[in-house]
Amino acid sequence: MRNESSACIAVFEVGPADVRLSVATRRGIILETVSAPNPAQDGPPYRHYDLAGLESWLLDGLRDAAARHALGAFVACGAGGVLVTEDGPAAPMIDPGQPLPAEVGRAYAGMAGLREDPALPETIPFAGQLLWLEHEFPEAFGRARWFLGLPQYWAWRLSGAAVSEVTVLGAQSNLWNVRERRFTAVARAQAWDRLIPPMAPAWAPAGRLRPELAQRLGLPADLDVLPGLHRASANFYRYQAAGHAGIAVVSAGGEILGLADDPAADRDGRRGPAWGADVEGRPLAGAPVPAWREVPRAADTRVANRLIEAGILPSPGAGGTPAERCALEVIRAALLTDGCLDALGSDGLAVLDGALAHDPLYSGLVSCLRRSRHPHGQTLLNTDARGTAAGAALLADHVSRTAPVPVSLEKPPALEMPGLHAYRSRWLDHRSTADQPQCR
Repeated sequence: MRNESSACIAVFEVGPADVRLSVATRRGIILETVSAPNPAQDGPPYRHYDLAGLESWLLDGLRDAAARHALGAFVACGAGGVLVTEDGPAAPMIDPGQPLPAEVGRAYAGMAGLREDPALPETIPFAGQLLWLEHEFPEAFGRARWFLGLPQYWAWRLSGAAVSEVTVLGAQSNLWNVRERRFTAVARAQAWDRLIPPMAPAWAPAGRLRPELAQRLGLPADLDVLPGLHRASANFYRYQAAGHAGIAVVSAGGEILGLADDPAADRDGRRGPAWGADVEGRPLAGAPVPAWREVPRAADTRVANRLIEAGILPSPGAGGTPAERCALEVIRAALLTDGCLDALGSDGLAVLDGALAHDPLYSGLVSCLRRSRHPHGQTLLNTDARGTAAGAALLADHVSRTAPVPVSLEKPPALEMPGLHAYRSRWLDHRSTADQPQCR
């Protein structure tokens, strides 16, 4: 018999550029990880992801992992959605990073009451994807049984159970109203709610592994398949499981995204509409920086200090030596992060994580920027880049957990840069639209 208290969790992370399969303990300790590229495929019929290829890679990885570890549960995390029939995808999974076709974009903007250019937002919400499929691929749309969030797609493929989950459906999909905990007016008016399976908590097993898969792959027949959750919410849950509340988390790497759960700010409306939800369905405010697309190398603090004293601002195509260009990118990341935290109204505990948290200049600058404006706030960093997988694994004990699972947080290095605040003011005056995080 499998020991439930010691059985490991298989975590499948699906990102826009790569996928990772990790094995973790129930306390979120990562034992091993394998990864592979996940490039979007050009059309026809549009830019999409190779779900069949990913499934083959995933099943091979699970078989290999089961030979080394006692697996008790599987959970996927990611973003995106898939229109499916009873048997498989009704249409290829849309890469949400591409623009909607012009006519569909105009129709969606009118339907959703958007004032922005139809090409915005930068990723296509679920409602926009459904409109595209319904208008331009009516045969596939007519055959569809469900529209599944990507983590729930993998839960369905492994268990046969079709469910929805609030962190995925609530992440700016324009299908689910997180605050009111019901379908949006758009979803109801278009009758798209009929395609959404019942909601299930991210931590409650959707089902058990399909018997044929268990037999073919040598996996436990009683392996629980969890519904899964959004990647950003999984990372945030890592801190919630550690007992933190009223916290802001900025993850900076290939993207910069700030999330916060401060209930006081939620009450007075400072944070505007919810970006998404935590695993309990409570609103999370978000401040993304969609124009950020790179992780600079570790920068030299002395070079950065010289640039700040000289008043040289980050700008597209900035010249200078390689060391100066690198320092300017790190300075820009710190300024953007500070802007994220301001957009979230954060004046308490702020945690920095992601690839950039390893850079002492980045974390030190953010801490220094916040210190004068929020003397009672605290800025800490988490240099473990595997928070998403750890958070997802911790779901397995969500109900039975009796004490917080600590997360290791460090103080950033103390930097003294007297000219930094005047530099920040100049940057605020000259920054581009892309450098202005907006709370969502």
